Amino acid sequence: MATALSMTALPARSRELFPGVLACGVVAAAATFLSQHYGAPVMLFALMLGMAMNFLSAEGPCKPGIEFTSRQVLRWGVALLGLRITAAQVAALGWHPVLMILVSVVLTIGLSMVVARLMGFNILFGLLSGGATAICGASAALALSAALPAHPLKERATLFTVVGVSALSTFTMIVYPMLARALGLDEHMAGIFLGATIHDVAQVVGAGYGMSQGVGDTATLVKLMRVATLLPVIMFAVMFTRAAGKNAGGPRPPLLPWFAVAFAALVALNSTGWLPKAVTVTGTQVSSWFLVAAMAGIGMKTQLGELVTVGLKPVVLMVGETVFLAALVLGLLRWAF
Repeated sequence: MATALSMTALPARSRELFPGVLACGVVAAAATFLSQHYGAPVMLFALMLGMAMNFLSAEGPCKPGIEFTSRQVLRWGVALLGLRITAAQVAALGWHPVLMILVSVVLTIGLSMVVARLMGFNILFGLLSGGATAICGASAALALSAALPAHPLKERATLFTVVGVSALSTFTMIVYPMLARALGLDEHMAGIFLGATIHDVAQVVGAGYGMSQGVGDTATLVKLMRVATLLPVIMFAVMFTRAAGKNAGGPRPPLLPWFAVAFAALVALNSTGWLPKAVTVTGTQVSSWFLVAAMAGIGMKTQLGELVTVGLKPVVLMVGETVFLAALVLGLLRWAF
């Protein structure tokens, strides 16, 4: 009775969204629990659990809230990623790692777009998968997807990219530390290698601190530098789609999405040192929750059969992107250090 009364007291829009947002929140909580206890990527758990509950996105009370979570909550989560980064962290790396990150991001995304076109895909799929590989895994895939124009296959491409990049991130978290030891990389170079090549932040932290405290510290800073490139890549994605007219016949997207502006503003604000640590920690945690809930919502909107139909070529593309990034970073390390 109390729940019914409280629901009637909410505005009409809130009552409409509440069931679906609650469903996404429950799936996000379950995914987080499973990730913490089994060590697999939380985004992958959120996706799989969401897909198992895709009946909720059919006509019914949950549909509006699921749509809202997979779109608007996603954008809020991306904006709050800015609280992870400060200008001081970037400056502390020195110019060599910064230049290496910029070169690797540009070349990985550019080559991915070219190869995607040659393989018969929409060039934006190359931008999406290349951005996820080069920047920060599933978070980058979701951010770029939010910035790209509507397309009938966009959500399926996003789902496949999240699954692929999460699986590859887990694989590289295990293999790359062994590769760094086999190549005789010292702590500093090993940290740069791990931070510049492993896709997701959590896997970078796990691989880096699994080797040593020094490797973990360097790997985390380098990874945050890669996250900082998210804003210019989003700007490039929007300008590219505007110039190419790839907006599915709808209105042209804004030159800079509001969540990208918010991301940049939070980076600048966090760089001042005025924000208490409790605020940045809380904001980062909220960002993670929003992204996981959005991933659950995206999973609920898609059926497993849609992923099965993608075929082998997208897998080859993403594996190729991962191998190229690792080879490029190792080559740059040998040349620059």
